[in-house]
Amino acid sequence: MKNLNDESRGYVERVAVETLSQFDSIAKAAKKKLHAGRVQGSDTLASINTMTSCSAIQRLDRISQSNRESYQVLAVEPAIARIVVMDEEGEECTYYICRTAPVSGFPNLASYRAPVGRLASLAIGTEFTLPNDTVVEVLERVQLRPDLQADGWDSRDTVLEAERFGPLTIESLRALSSEVAAEEVTEDILGQLLAEETVRANIIEGVRRSVIIKMGLRDQPILDQYQDEIFRLPLDKRLLILGPPGTGKTTTLIRRLGQKLDTAFLEESEERLVELISTKQGVPHANSWLMFTPTELLKQYLKEAFAREGVPASDMRIRTWKDYRYELARNTFGILRTATGSGNFVLKYDLQSLSAEAIGRPIQWFDDFNTWQYNVYVQELQKAANMLCEAKAAEVRSLGERLHNILAQAGEGALASTFASLAAELPKVQDLVVSLKEGSDGKIKASLNLQLNRDRAFLDELAHFIGSLQQVQAIETEEYDDLDADDEEDGAAPRTTRSAALSAYMQAVRAQARAAVSKRIVSKSSRTGKIIEWLADRGLTERDRAEVGESLLVQTNVRRFVHPVKRYLDEIPKRYRLFRREHQHSSSWYRSEDLGARDIDPLELDIVLLAILRAAGDLIISPNVLRNIDSPAWSSLQPILGLYRNQIVVDEATDFSPIQLACMAALTHPRLRSFFACGDFNQRLTTWGARSADDLKWVFVDFDIKEITVSYRQSKQLNELARAMIRAVDSNEQHANLPEHTNSEGVVPALLEHATDATVVVSWLADRICEIERFVGQLPSIAIFVYTENDVAPMAEGLNATLAEHNIQVIACHEGQAVGQESNVRVFDIQHIKGLEFEAVFFVGIDHLAELHPALFDKYLYVGITRAATYLGVTCEGVLPNAIESLRSHFGQDWQQID
Repeated sequence: MKNLNDESRGYVERVAVETLSQFDSIAKAAKKKLHAGRVQGSDTLASINTMTSCSAIQRLDRISQSNRESYQVLAVEPAIARIVVMDEEGEECTYYICRTAPVSGFPNLASYRAPVGRLASLAIGTEFTLPNDTVVEVLERVQLRPDLQADGWDSRDTVLEAERFGPLTIESLRALSSEVAAEEVTEDILGQLLAEETVRANIIEGVRRSVIIKMGLRDQPILDQYQDEIFRLPLDKRLLILGPPGTGKTTTLIRRLGQKLDTAFLEESEERLVELISTKQGVPHANSWLMFTPTELLKQYLKEAFAREGVPASDMRIRTWKDYRYELARNTFGILRTATGSGNFVLKYDLQSLSAEAIGRPIQWFDDFNTWQYNVYVQELQKAANMLCEAKAAEVRSLGERLHNILAQAGEGALASTFASLAAELPKVQDLVVSLKEGSDGKIKASLNLQLNRDRAFLDELAHFIGSLQQVQAIETEEYDDLDADDEEDGAAPRTTRSAALSAYMQAVRAQARAAVSKRIVSKSSRTGKIIEWLADRGLTERDRAEVGESLLVQTNVRRFVHPVKRYLDEIPKRYRLFRREHQHSSSWYRSEDLGARDIDPLELDIVLLAILRAAGDLIISPNVLRNIDSPAWSSLQPILGLYRNQIVVDEATDFSPIQLACMAALTHPRLRSFFACGDFNQRLTTWGARSADDLKWVFVDFDIKEITVSYRQSKQLNELARAMIRAVDSNEQHANLPEHTNSEGVVPALLEHATDATVVVSWLADRICEIERFVGQLPSIAIFVYTENDVAPMAEGLNATLAEHNIQVIACHEGQAVGQESNVRVFDIQHIKGLEFEAVFFVGIDHLAELHPALFDKYLYVGITRAATYLGVTCEGVLPNAIESLRSHFGQDWQQID
C-alpha cells in the first residue's frame, strides 16, 4: 500500500498497543472470575435465606452458569470491535465490544447484543443515540479477531476505519506494536529500510477477503449495518430475510436467536411475557426454541455456529423437518401406524400419489381439504343431534334438542364458542353414556355368562382362535373408514389371554348388533368378521341384538358430544383418508392409480399435520380456552400447547413447502408468534419448495420480508458468473453487490469439456487442486460435487490415488456426512451441500445433471457454483448445456489469475 504519513502511522501503532493491552486486561479479569468459583449461585442464596423458593435458586443457578460461560469466552476472545465516538460537546469515548456478556471492571466494555453494541455495525460518520439519550457520532471503527499466542495477544486481519483514512487491513497488531519497540533501537539505514518494508507488508489498503480453510459456516463476529438492524427487531416479529448466497442470512438468524434467548437483552415487557410463558409451560425461555434446516449436514455446522455464540444447540433444538414430522405424526398425534396397531397410515417416501397440480399448488390443495373436513365434522355433529332428537327415550330427545339448538346458533368457523356451549352439557352427556353403556354391556355379558355356563372353556377356545388369526390387511371400507363407528371406552388394552378374549367378544357382539340395526354388513375378511363367524349363534338373541343395537347407535351419537374437541382433532386423519378416496378420480390433486388405503406420501402427511395444528391453534388462541386449558372440555389441547415454543427459526426456508412452513409457524406460542426465516428463491432445491413471496404471505399475513444484497463470500469473477447465470435461466437480475473497499479480485472459473473418460476428469481435478495449494500457500477448503450418490466413492478413490504423491487426502462424504480432517478434500452428492461454503468448488458432469434433473438443473447449478468463494472448476462429459451456453465467456481452460 501507499505509505501512511507519520501522524497516521503513529496513531495506528498506538491503537495496536492499546488494544492488545486491553485484550490482556479483559482476559485476565475473566480468568480471575473463573478461578474464583461460582459467581452467583444457589449456594450463596441458600446461605442467606434457606426459605427461598426452588425456582429462584434455579434462576440464579442459570445466571451463574451464564456468567461462567461468558468468562470462558472472554478468556479467549476479549473483544471483537473497538469503537471511538464523539458526543455533541466534542468529548471522545472509546468502547470495546465483546461477543458475550462483559466482565465487571471495564465500564466501556459492552456486549454486542446490548444496544450499545450496534456501534460496531455503524459506518463512520453515523450518529447514534446511546441508552442514556446522549447523541454520539462514530469516528473510528476497528474489527478485531483476537488470537492468543505463546508470547501474548495478537489480532489477525484487523480492519481499521477512521475519518482520516479509509479502511486498512492489518495482518498482525502484535507485529505492528513490536515494530514500535524495534524502531527505537534501529539506528542503521539497512535496518530502517527493512523495518519500513515490514510495516508496508503488514498494513494493506482496503479490506482483504479471508481464505476459507475449513468446511462450515463462516464466522462473522460483526454484522453489517442492515443485518444488525434486522437482528435487533423486537421478539414478537414474523421476519423473513431473502438474499443471494453469502449475504449473511444464516449468520443474522443465529445472532438474532442468540440475543433473544438472553433475557438480559430483552425489552422489559418482553422479559415479563417470556417469564410468564415459561412458568406456565415449565420450559425455560433459553430452551424454548426450535430451528428447522433441510439437511443433516447443515444441521451439524449450524450447531458449531451456535456454539460460537454461546448458545447450546442439541439435536432436540435443531431439527430437520423430515425427522420432526415423523416424530409428530407417529408419537404425538398417532397418525402413523405403530406395532400396537394404533394409527391410520404407513408413511411411504416413494408413493407418488400426488399430481403435479398438488405439488405446484399446495395452498389450494390444503384449503380444499381443510374446508371439506371442517364441513364434514360439523355435519356429523348436526346429524348426531338430529338423530338424538328422534330417539324413543324422552331424556335422550331432550338432550338432543338442547344440542341441536347450540349447533343451530353456531356461526361459521366459530368452533371455540360452540365447544364452550357444548361443554355445559357435558355432565348430562356423560351420565347418559354411562347409563346406556351399562345396559348394553349388561346384556352382552349376560349372553357371555350363558355360554360360560354351558362351556367353561369358551373364553380359552376363543382366545386360541384369535391367536390363530393373521393380521388382516383387507378391511371392509364400512368398518375401516366409517366415522360413525363406535369407540367403546373399555380402558387400556387387556394384558391377559382371557381378558383379551373378553374384549374381542364384546367388540364383535357390538359390531354385529350395530350392523343389524343399521342394515350394514361386517366384512367377513376383517378380524371382527371372522370372530363373528366363529361365534355363530353364541352371541345375542335376535331380540337382544336389536335392543342392544338401538342402544349402541344412540351411544354413538351421544359420544360425539363427550369430547368434541378431541374427536375433532383425532379424526382429521380419518377425514383425510375419506377426502382422498372421494377426490382421487374427481379432482386434480391425486394421480388416478389405485393407492393403498393406509399408504401416505410425506407431502400428504404435511397436509394432515397442518390441519391438526391450525385447528388446535384456532382454539388455543382464544383467551378463555387458554385460561381453562386444564378443564375436561379443553384438556385434549394440552399436548399441542406443549409443542409451542417462544421462538421458531428456519434456515433455507425456500426448500420447504408453504404447508411445511405453515406447520412450523403453527408451533410458535400464540402470545409471541416469534418466527424468523431466511432463504433465497434462486436456491430452492425441491420441487415442492416455496416459489414466491405470496406463498410466504399465506403463512403469515403480516410477514415482514426484508432483502439483503451485499455478498461477502464470492470473488468478483464468481459473483459476475452467478448473476449472469440467473439472467440466462430466469431472465431476472440478481442484486448481489460486493462489499465496498474489499479486494474481491479472483480467478476465472475453469472449464473442462468432452471429458467422457473418468481418468481424464480425475487428472484434471488433481492438477487444479495442486495449483490452488500453490497459489494459496496451503490447502484451503475444497469440495467436489458429483451428480449422484453412487459417484461419490469412485471419485474419492480416483483422486486419492492421483494425489497421494502430494499427500492430499480426499474423503467420500456419503449421504452428506462430514468426516475426516479439516484439510481433506471432500466429495459430495450435490443434493447435500446446501448452505455451506468452500474456498474452491469443482462441479463434475453438469451436462449429465441437466439430463437427470431438468426441472431443478438451474437451481442445482446455481447452488453449486455459489458454494465457491474464489475457485470454481466445471466439467462436462460433452459440452455446456444449452441453457447456460451463454456463460461460456466467463470460463477459461484453467485458472487465469487476474493481474
